[in-house]
Amino acid sequence: MTMLAEPAVEAERRDEAREQTPRRIGGRTLDDVLAAVGSAVGAVALVWVLYENLLPTSGKLGFVVSWYLAFLLLYAGVTALRHPRTVIADRVGSAVVHALAVLLGLGLVLVVGFTFVRGAEALGHANFWVSDLSSAGPLDPLEEGGVLHALLGSLVQITIATAITLPLGVACAVFLNEVGGRFARPVRTVVEAMTALPSIVAGLFIYVTVLVFAGFQRSGLAAALAIGVMMLPIIARAAEVVLRVVPNGLREASLALGASQWRTVWRVVLPTARPSLATALILGIARGVGETSPVLLTAGYTTYLNADPTSGPMVSLPLVTYTLARSSEKVDQVRAFGAASILLAFVLLLFVIARLVAQRSTKGGRR
Repeated sequence: MTMLAEPAVEAERRDEAREQTPRRIGGRTLDDVLAAVGSAVGAVALVWVLYENLLPTSGKLGFVVSWYLAFLLLYAGVTALRHPRTVIADRVGSAVVHALAVLLGLGLVLVVGFTFVRGAEALGHANFWVSDLSSAGPLDPLEEGGVLHALLGSLVQITIATAITLPLGVACAVFLNEVGGRFARPVRTVVEAMTALPSIVAGLFIYVTVLVFAGFQRSGLAAALAIGVMMLPIIARAAEVVLRVVPNGLREASLALGASQWRTVWRVVLPTARPSLATALILGIARGVGETSPVLLTAGYTTYLNADPTSGPMVSLPLVTYTLARSSEKVDQVRAFGAASILLAFVLLLFVIARLVAQRSTKGGRR
């Protein structure tokens, strides 16, 4: 009896030790890879037999969806042969998350790639960068005309909007995070609500207040004010989050040395958060540079180059893209995709810069 009981006791000890051993949650073993690959191949064979031969169904999209569902079922079944329920849930959840990430990434690549491919023909002409559309019509070839007037207009408008919204946004963030008081909560609520403000509402606001009541004409300055309305809540909200990350020990040390609250904010808090504040500014610019409806209502449309933001219509890249894309002529549509490619490249560059600045500020904070 003792000899028979010893193997059972040893097996029980092994089971207890296995339960106490920490389960790996990172990395992939050979068993994981083979289970996923085998399930994928088996799902293809199963769906091909059922979807294409036995059932009255057809279509590539339905085949892919059916394959993925069959893959999840087979993957869960194969995992259940050697692992407990927790591992099954982890692997199936990981497969779903990775599939969603691939789907979103594929959609982004398709949008960006399609835009650049369609606009490559226009981007290859030098006149597209150094000319306006004043001498080019919808029937003229790509060798004539360009989007210089829209490129300059976007730069002028976004520069004016940044000069207005950056100090206001940072001041609002300082008030919410450093000053506070009974008005901080309603101000924060308004800022958060304005982040979801439709752009057409901002354009209508500037149109009514500046153009109708104040009597100003449509210009780049009016468009910059409308873009600033869209940028302000983004910068203020992001800057507030940045200021919250500044350690309270720095504020306490400054106040303990006799500095006032204003000097503490100006000399300690803001310089510490400067790299992250640059990220907030870049995010606000990326939001404002792509606005179309506020510019259409407040700046109008023109095919001529206008560098004066206070007089006359001033067009932007989004507005040129929108106007040319509505044309039925292929040349105008190619020009529209070319302008959209420039705008998309600028926005992608801004987000890359924001990412690099954020990483640099994180490393600097760790040091």
